Amino acid sequence: MRARTVLPAVAMTAVSMALTLAVVMLWLGPVMPWPVALVVGLGIDGGWLATLAYDRRLAAQGDHNPAVTAIGWSFGLVATGVLVAHALTAEESTGAWLAVAWLPLAAKALWVVHSMWERTALTPTALDTIQGIQQTARDEAAVARARLRAQAATEETRLTAVTQAGARVAHVQAETAKALSEAWSTLEEARTGEGTGRALTSVTTPVTPDGATRWALPVWGPSEAVPNPALESGPALTDDALDVLVDEIRHSEDPALSYRDMSTRFRAAGHSASETRLRAAWKRVAA
Repeated sequence: MRARTVLPAVAMTAVSMALTLAVVMLWLGPVMPWPVALVVGLGIDGGWLATLAYDRRLAAQGDHNPAVTAIGWSFGLVATGVLVAHALTAEESTGAWLAVAWLPLAAKALWVVHSMWERTALTPTALDTIQGIQQTARDEAAVARARLRAQAATEETRLTAVTQAGARVAHVQAETAKALSEAWSTLEEARTGEGTGRALTSVTTPVTPDGATRWALPVWGPSEAVPNPALESGPALTDDALDVLVDEIRHSEDPALSYRDMSTRFRAAGHSASETRLRAAWKRVAA
């Protein structure tokens, strides 16, 4: 990893040094002996390499010297200046020489970037740990999102089911109330109709001993039980005594009371008898 990150800076430095040396030889060669021009070019490149080596050594020790850094940039500026001057004085390809005049400064900038990378570089173990932490956080976030979506879908389904069930219950209640209302109206009309009593009497006259028997249809509505301790604690009546009581209560009014009214008054008076015995006594008395 270290070789891959430092390779661009090394390559840029080598290119800029070779270009600087070539430009110095081309520029100063015609006006002075070539060994002198070579020394000048190598001097510029050597000074740049020396300051770069010092700067790298200080960086490896975790230190920094502004003077060394300034001298290194100065050599880069000198090399760039030589390239620019040669480009401006060249009779041909001025634009091409100016296009490569920035290479020394670019090489220096790459070394600065590499130094910054070294100061922030982490070991493979630390990188693996960081990646593991990030992956765990992503996994937990994905699980939390999935859980929330599932809970939302479940709640939506539950609310839909409750709403539908409530609608069905309301519909059934409405239909039941409608049916009960119609039944109530029919019963009420039959109970209060003028011809109801006459019709029932005409039908039942052949089987009733008393033509004055009063008929009453059951009333649909709430009823309350009449508390009567005598129903539980009173002594049992014999059949004869029960017949006498039923006959007295039945003929206590004119016309004679119906079985329903008689039964109500019988129990309200505190007498005790099962419904079967009371109805049997009524039949005997009526017969």
